[in-house]
Order: sequence, then structure tokens, then C-alpha cells
Amino acid sequence: MISAGAPVPARVIQTFTQALEQDVQVFTPYGATESLPIACIGSDEILSLTAEQTEKGAGICVGLPVGQTQVRIIGISDEPIDQWSDDLQVSPGRIGEIVVRGPVVSRAYFHRDEGNRLAKITAATNDKPDGFYHRMGDLGYIDDHGRLWMCGRKAHRVITGEGELYTVPCEGIFNACSGVARSALVGVSKEGRTLPAVCIELDGDAGGSVNADSILKALKNRAREFEITRRIDQFLFHPGFPVDIRHNAKINRPALALWAERKLS
Repeated sequence: MISAGAPVPARVIQTFTQALEQDVQVFTPYGATESLPIACIGSDEILSLTAEQTEKGAGICVGLPVGQTQVRIIGISDEPIDQWSDDLQVSPGRIGEIVVRGPVVSRAYFHRDEGNRLAKITAATNDKPDGFYHRMGDLGYIDDHGRLWMCGRKAHRVITGEGELYTVPCEGIFNACSGVARSALVGVSKEGRTLPAVCIELDGDAGGSVNADSILKALKNRAREFEITRRIDQFLFHPGFPVDIRHNAKINRPALALWAERKLS
């Protein structure tokens, strides 16, 4: 079985594996329309090794690169990068922008010159063109075992005066709280500053047993446990996240950020 389209919560994988034969795995391939598959990991490894780290802010592990795919991590930038250089890469283990190269990567967008400038980096060998790297638009890092960890979309990072926050690591911490169905980190403008806020969708399966006050207290206590979330003190309960019409798992973060800004104004 495979599940794709957005990061898959470990509890969803756990539920499905319990309904399958013991030797059947759920695989979560990582990639995009422009490049698929890039990496893959199975439920055995997720449930026994990586899920616990996700709940502690490590991001979500999407596994080892597949086939002939080359995965590199470069410094985060919103500007075009014309020419590949090994100097673009960040130090091992540091979060950066995921770029990929290989036979499954599309060459170009159709009649979208600006999109190509922002997404493609020309590679060269001995000063001669030698393919290109595709910028995934995702952030992540490679661990000591060569596995790729995804930390959210580059466009969704929250840039504050104290530094940058990334969605998937922060949300993994709060999703571990009892009563939370899912969370979403957004940036809100207040008095000329960008502040991080976390929107919370409560677990509907809990029915009337959900106590928002106790969950809010648990969220604030959990935020203080981890370095990456200690600056977060705004939590907002949302009745039902706006999502992409194609995938319930793809949260419409721009719409959610506008909602959060209105709530905090």
C-alpha cells in the first residue's frame, strides 16, 4: 500500500497497518509532479524508528533516495539560481532547500519561463552543460544514515525577528498532544512584526470529552519543552482547516494565516 500527496501522520499509518496482514507495509513515497519518486520509506521503519523523532521536532522522514536520484540540500533562498556550484550546499544535518537531479525529474515547465528560472539550476561539467537540479520548494535535511527528512514548504516558513520557523517540525511537536487532530504553524502580522501562531483542529473522534482549556495548557507546556517552539505562545482553535480540494491533508495555509490574523487583531 502507498500513501502520497502530503506528509502522513504516524497514527494514520498505525491504523492502516493494523488492518493489513503482518508482512504488508504502507509506503510513503516522496516527490512532486515534476519529480516522482524521489525517496521512499515503509511503515516498519517509520513506526519503529522515525515517528518518535517526528514528535520531538525532527521533521518527517521520507526515506532514502531511490534509483539514480541525487538529492542535495542548499541554502534557503527565494531568488533564482542560474548555475550549480557545490558551494551552494549547506553543512550536513542543517535544514535547507531540497534540490534533486535524475532521470525522473522533468526538464522544464511549458511556456513558464519565470517558473523555470525559479525552479531549475543548470549543472555543468568542465564548463559544459550537464543537466540540471530541480528545486523542490520543500525544506529538509539529510541525516547520518543518508535518509531525507522533510520540514515543510519553503513558502510556508515563518520568518520572525528572532529567526525562521519551519512548519513540519513544529507541528509534529503539537500533533503529539492528546485531543489534537492536526496543527498548522502560520505567521501573523501584529504591530509591524511577524509573530508565529499555531492553529489547532481538535480531534472530532474524542466527541464531548475534548476540553479546550486543558488542551491549551498542554500545548503551552509542550511548546516550552523544545527549543524550536519556545517562542510560540499563540494558539487558536479552528473549527475545520481550509484544505486543497484535491487533498484533505494539504492545508490552505495562506487562508488560515488570514483567519489567524483577524482573530488576533
